[in-house]
Amino acid sequence: MRDLVAGVRYLGRGQRWVLTHGRWFGFGLLPALLTLVLYAAALAALGFWADDLATWATPFADDWSPPWPGLLRGVFAVLLWLGVLLLAVISFAAVALLVGELFYEKLSEKVEEAEGGLPDDMVEQSLWRELWIGLCDSVYVLGRALLFGVPLFFLGFLPVVGQSVVPALGFCVSGFFLTLELASVAMQRRGIDVRTRLRMLRDRKALALGFGVPLVLLFLVPVAAVFLMPGAVAGAALLVRDLVGEGGPEPAADGDEPAAAPAGTPYGPGGPHGVPG
Repeated sequence: MRDLVAGVRYLGRGQRWVLTHGRWFGFGLLPALLTLVLYAAALAALGFWADDLATWATPFADDWSPPWPGLLRGVFAVLLWLGVLLLAVISFAAVALLVGELFYEKLSEKVEEAEGGLPDDMVEQSLWRELWIGLCDSVYVLGRALLFGVPLFFLGFLPVVGQSVVPALGFCVSGFFLTLELASVAMQRRGIDVRTRLRMLRDRKALALGFGVPLVLLFLVPVAAVFLMPGAVAGAALLVRDLVGEGGPEPAADGDEPAAAPAGTPYGPGGPHGVPG
């Protein structure tokens, strides 16, 4: 529970940081706005063609008596659009980070400088090298997300469970991988490869979910992703400092004791940053 609350706090601290540094907030809006326009066009196109896709994917229902073909295809179209929407939420951060590599890298660095300094073992790479690594890492993360997303899509057809438990699991999966994408900016700076990032967040699932799930829900609000993206990058930088043991104890709520970082973490300074999982 402590990690879950800490994740929410990092998200809030990131939003507060950019709001109190207005120049960096505006700096981070541009790539997110461009990405939103591209995604809105794609989702609108999917909504327009969803019925045709449902008919194409269910030819076996052509001979069914009414109203079953229409009911099946309606459910299929809705689940397809919702599934793609959740996938879009996960990939939105990845695409925005690729589009705004220079913007978000600089923003993340400024956050770390203000919160204790950049890591001593910071890895310097060319822009094209960073873009290539970011693209490969995003494809890897998207593939892992699909391993969960595809089964959840088909489980969505189950009565009751498909309309209650499955959506909740979908938000958790989306939140976890969204956190992984956003944390990649600060982790790549430390030379931590994508498999190690995944293992680090698996070890602190509650922290990742506390940060990512509220963000997924907020990203579903039209246009909200554009305004939340700079703060999400800032909050992820703070979260990474916690994960690698550089951030100190997480500030506690009034009346609580500070939450110390887990003892013996193998990811702090001197730990195996680049060891693949």
